Amino acid sequence: MGKRKSSQAGGKGGDRTVYSEFATARTAATERAVPDLPPNQQKLKVEVSRKGRGGKTVTVISGFQHRPDTLKTLAKKLKAQCGTGGTAKDNVIEIQGDQADTVLAALQTAGYTAKRSGG
Repeated sequence: MGKRKSSQAGGKGGDRTVYSEFATARTAATERAVPDLPPNQQKLKVEVSRKGRGGKTVTVISGFQHRPDTLKTLAKKLKAQCGTGGTAKDNVIEIQGDQADTVLAALQTAGYTAKRSGG
């Protein structure tokens, strides 16, 4: 018996799946629609945390109802204002260091309703 050819005919790349009962790939069609609410209709929570970060302090801003691209743009502005690094993922922005006061002031200036949470 000879070798079987791969499922990708003609060497073309790409997924040729016709049907999948339990889809694992997330596409634009399967993503949940996230409303992009204006800043004044969002209630944000700003807290400083060290849990699960090897003792490093991180300012966590949660409660966003934005699309991922809008969230990344806001994260970039906050990181520039604080002069530190950070990330935006899962509707949460993380800014490196204890930047709660700076972030809180920047969010309120941008029109968000933000409160400090925790000690």
